[in-house]
Amino acid sequence: MTLDEFKTQCAALAAEAPARVDAAASLDDWTAVRNDLVGRAAGRLTAIMSTLGTLPPEARREAGQLANAVKVEIERLLDARRDALAAAAPSGPRLDRTMPARAAWRGARHPVTLVIDEICGIFRELGFTIALGPEAEHEWYNFGALNFPDDHPAMDMHDTLYLGEGALLRTHTSPVQVRTMQAYPPPIRVLAPGNVYRRDFFDATHAPAFAQLEGLAVDEGISFVDLKATLNEFARRFYGGTRRTRFGPSFFPFTEPSAQMDVEIDLGDGRGTRWVEILGCGMVHPAVLESAGLDSTKYTGWAFGMGPGRIAMSRHGLPDIRLLYDSDVRFLEQFAE
Repeated sequence: MTLDEFKTQCAALAAEAPARVDAAASLDDWTAVRNDLVGRAAGRLTAIMSTLGTLPPEARREAGQLANAVKVEIERLLDARRDALAAAAPSGPRLDRTMPARAAWRGARHPVTLVIDEICGIFRELGFTIALGPEAEHEWYNFGALNFPDDHPAMDMHDTLYLGEGALLRTHTSPVQVRTMQAYPPPIRVLAPGNVYRRDFFDATHAPAFAQLEGLAVDEGISFVDLKATLNEFARRFYGGTRRTRFGPSFFPFTEPSAQMDVEIDLGDGRGTRWVEILGCGMVHPAVLESAGLDSTKYTGWAFGMGPGRIAMSRHGLPDIRLLYDSDVRFLEQFAE
């Protein structure tokens, strides 16, 4: 090929390009025109430039500059046409007016939140106030102040999420009780709701992060009778006046004596009513009172703790706690208020 023939082909392509580009009526047409004119694989300008090696050495520089100039101009035309097509195209998916409208979902409070709010409302009427504390807690507040022995299994790495340098994600809201006793003199009646964290597998009855709610009462002359009377009144209001309750022995490092409270509940599975454990409780251990700076010979107290998620399961007859965490709107809307 001669230099004149090369120039003629470049000029013909440059003259044809404007009309071809303007004729592109859609982005698909634009893509086809671009591939035909300057495509890397089979573009016409690419084919012309592939003949540079056949030109005399002294003509190659001029031919290359000419081909590059044609390429820059064609790409400028293509960019302008692409922008024009994009601006004219409707934004978003096309509206299909034949489709039925989607049912609107009304936001609502989560079933666990509903349980927490209801329980807090009951205990407010019994003279309790709400107390909150940090979720990233010091090891002493989470274990040491609560009379946990150094070799207690709950303190192992496989049970607790440690953050380093004596810090951890609290495994219960009991540290709020200690902080409250340190900050305020008796009489104390507080309810401590909040999230807690444990190295539990996510299965039908366990979750690694969940809500917990604990109560504490400290004063002179408080006894186990006060504990039973208060929790029985809570169960009567929450589950209904006909529900029976019972207390059985249990163990917690921070209470002595300790108990679990069961409520007779019909879970709606066709098996009738049966006893379901809903919380643990007991008299505050004297060592916990002393750790908080209170005189255990003068003051006594009781405490309890429950999982609102399991309370929601017992109230609604749910077989799997994971239903509460799946964010399935079809399930949650059943509890909308």
